[in-house]
Amino acid sequence: MDKAEEVVAPDGSIAITDPGEAGREHHNRGDRFIVQVSNFFAWLFPILMLVICAQVVLRTLGRSEIGPGNQAWMDDLQWWIYGAAVLIGIGYAVTTNSHVRVDIFYDNFPKRKKYKYEIFALGWLFLPFIILCWDVTLGYAIASVAADEGSDSPNGLHNLWMLKVFMNVSFLFVAVAIWAAYIRYLSGLTDPVLWKKLLFAFPSTMFAINLAIYYALWWAVYLTGPADMTTRDVGRHAIFGEFDLGPWEMKYTIVITIVLTLVVIGVARLLDRSDSATE
Repeated sequence: MDKAEEVVAPDGSIAITDPGEAGREHHNRGDRFIVQVSNFFAWLFPILMLVICAQVVLRTLGRSEIGPGNQAWMDDLQWWIYGAAVLIGIGYAVTTNSHVRVDIFYDNFPKRKKYKYEIFALGWLFLPFIILCWDVTLGYAIASVAADEGSDSPNGLHNLWMLKVFMNVSFLFVAVAIWAAYIRYLSGLTDPVLWKKLLFAFPSTMFAINLAIYYALWWAVYLTGPADMTTRDVGRHAIFGEFDLGPWEMKYTIVITIVLTLVVIGVARLLDRSDSATE
C-alpha cells in the first residue's frame, strides 16, 4: 500500500515499479477498478504531447493564430485532454498513495497509527469535500448541457458541455477511489463490516445521506406542487426552512439527516449482529 519503490537490477540499473502494482496484494476490487481506468486514461498524456508538438510545428510554419485558419481547436483540445487526465489522476493518486504529502512525521509512525490518520483524512476530510464538489458541479454541468455550451472561438471545440459533464462524473470516480482506499486502511485495523464503514466515516455518510434527502424532498415538492411552481419556489418550501433550537437556527433537512444517519448505522449494526448470530 506504499508508493512505488526503486528496484536495483543485477546489472546495477535502477527501475521504478508501477505505482499501480505496488501493494497489489492488499488492493480490493475498487482499488483495481481505479487503477485499470487510470491506466487507460494515462494514454491521454502522449496524445497531449503530440497535439502540443503539432501546434508548435504549425505555428513555426507560419499558420496564423487569427482568422479562419487558426488553430483555436487545438488550444481547446489541449485543455480538454489535460483536464480529463488530471481529474482521473486524482483518483489514481489516492489509490496508489502517490500524491504529494508532508512526510516529516508520517513516515516514522507505526503502521496502525498511519492507518488511523489515513482513515480520518479520507473519511472525515477528503470524501466530504469531494461529495460537495460533485453536488456543486452537478448544476454547473446541467446548465452547460441546457445551454449547449461551446467554445468562445468560432474555430474552437464546441460541445464544451461534454467536458463539464465529465468533470462532474470524475468526482464520482474520485469518491470511489477514496472509499476503496478507506476500506483498505480500515481492514488493517478491524473487520470492515458495513456499520463500521459508515460509522468511522461519519461525516461522509452524513453528507451522502443529506444529499439523498435533499434531492428526494426537492423532487417530491416539485412534482407534487402546482403546475406553475418554479425551482425558486421549491427552494422556499417550508421543508427547506429553519427553526429555532435554543440560541441556534437549525434546518429541518439537517435534523432529518442526523436522525436518519444514526438510524442507518444502527440498522446496519443490528443486521451485522443477526448475521453473526446465524453463523
